[in-house]
Amino acid sequence: QVQLVESGGGLVQPGGSLRLSCAASGSIFSINVMGWYRQAPGTQRELVASITSGDSTDYLDSVKGRFTISRDNAKNTVYLQMNSLKPEDTAVYYCKARVVTQELYESVFWGQGTQVTVSS
Repeated sequence: QVQLVESGGGLVQPGGSLRLSCAASGSIFSINVMGWYRQAPGTQRELVASITSGDSTDYLDSVKGRFTISRDNAKNTVYLQMNSLKPEDTAVYYCKARVVTQELYESVFWGQGTQVTVSS
């Protein structure tokens, strides 16, 4: 089994910054894609940013230039640096990883979510 543990959410004023972390542990052989999703009340979960094992990245248009995704493969950890935060960034942020387990099965795992609130 694989566990994803997120941290770094909280309350921040508009224009502020937060850094989210997501550490994967367990029966991991390799991790292909890691990503961050978010879901605000009454909306569908959306992809915010993703990063491949080769460090190729993709971003939601509304966060380009403000958010940066990165990963530390040695630590099986993905980060999301969020700058110039806006009230519309308020949501629960979820980490997702496409993992090849030590049994050589590929599966998708999700974290439990961390709340990000942008408000004055």
